[in-house]
Amino acid sequence: MLAEPTLRDRFKGGLDAPICLTWELTYACNLACIHCLSSSGRRDPRELTTAEAKAVIDEMVAMQVFYVNIGGGEPMVRTDFFEILDYAAASKVGVKFSTNGTRITADNAARLAAMDYLDIQISLDGADAATNDAVRGVGSYDQAIAAMEHLRAASFGEFKISVVVTRQNVPQLDAFKALADHYGAQLRLTRLRPSGRGVDSWDELHPTAAQQRTIYDWLMANPKTLTGDSFFHLNALGDSIDGLNLCGAGRVVCLIDPVGDVYACPFVIHEEFLAGNIRGEGGFAAVWRTSDLFQSLREPSSAGACASCGSYDACQGGCMAAKFFTGLPLDGPDPECVHGHGETARAAQPVTLSPRPRVDHSKPTPVRIGAS
Repeated sequence: MLAEPTLRDRFKGGLDAPICLTWELTYACNLACIHCLSSSGRRDPRELTTAEAKAVIDEMVAMQVFYVNIGGGEPMVRTDFFEILDYAAASKVGVKFSTNGTRITADNAARLAAMDYLDIQISLDGADAATNDAVRGVGSYDQAIAAMEHLRAASFGEFKISVVVTRQNVPQLDAFKALADHYGAQLRLTRLRPSGRGVDSWDELHPTAAQQRTIYDWLMANPKTLTGDSFFHLNALGDSIDGLNLCGAGRVVCLIDPVGDVYACPFVIHEEFLAGNIRGEGGFAAVWRTSDLFQSLREPSSAGACASCGSYDACQGGCMAAKFFTGLPLDGPDPECVHGHGETARAAQPVTLSPRPRVDHSKPTPVRIGAS
């Protein structure tokens, strides 16, 4: 008698609709974070219109997508940002949006607090200004804290503080938690990926091998911290960390970018992982259900170079994006493999340029905090 497929098996085979749909509303941004996964800065003139954005929400309703992660760029720089949020709320589609906080004024905080089906993530990459601003730009720490103050004053409720874990801020994990507790917020840690401008800052920013153990131990001691699918590569160290413990690219997650292109996940904005465009026939649903790329990602795959490692079932070989943008094969070890196999594989690589992101909307000159 055949065993019932596990939940992981079902996820690997893909679902009728994504569990986690990330939607970047714009490439425009008033910051210039050195690890920005989408190389944001300038608005793309082909950006989806308000009507097209509302049509995407209509598709989410039809596909029974109950919530969407909205990002950018900085989504609040779109003049129709609140119109899109209002439309999603009226359609009973939940929105979780990530923001640098610079546009959350007292008035905007009050408006956000009055909305239904809304969650907010404030991005912060240092528990102090020096650490944060080295990555996100001078003044960004103070503006993020000001946004939190405005949300608390408006009685928004439990927002999230979203931290990309770097070599520089690993020692601050307790301080991040204290900050979240202070504001009645929830702490969310995410893994640094070498995507977008992160390709160039990866070697400087990604945690050391010793810090990977520190992160794992800290997460096991603080199980209420949110992680999404960020740290499943650390499961090879012992018990599994809560979260989605496999690469869900094209199976249960994907990305819609500002011009309607659909990628397998938010961390692989490259033509090799482009599945289609929502402006095509059948819209987003057709891309999700019929694209050749997504169909191939849902096929059973071998462990590849990791087949002889006893930890494969725990870590599933790690993150596809981390491998791709560091020049490793997709069936090879994660560059941050806790057993050191990724470091060995990278050391054995011929000296070649790593793949570059498909698009780069970075501004040609440094930007000042608060600039449009």
